[in-house]
Amino acid sequence: MNKDNYIPQPIDTSKVELPETLNPLVEALAKNVHEVWAQSRISQGWSYGAERNDELKQHPCLVPYEELPEVEKDYDRNTALETLKLILKIGFKITK
Repeated sequence: MNKDNYIPQPIDTSKVELPETLNPLVEALAKNVHEVWAQSRISQGWSYGAERNDELKQHPCLVPYEELPEVEKDYDRNTALETLKLILKIGFKITK
């Protein structure tokens, strides 16, 4: 496979609408996505830094989820949202 020609083809979930009752689940998943990412970075030797510096392994998002800028929270929320929409799209049900 030629990596230069890779074209992502995610499953189309654009017509899937999540019920509002799943909003707390979206937020819980988003927070956990951040926690997993942060734990991985820290285990790789990264630490907090006011600006991202790959050489020093510093990142401004190595803070609790609640302290992230809204744009970063939105990134994590989108990951959670798309995951839940895929679950529904492929026929699974989400119940509590």
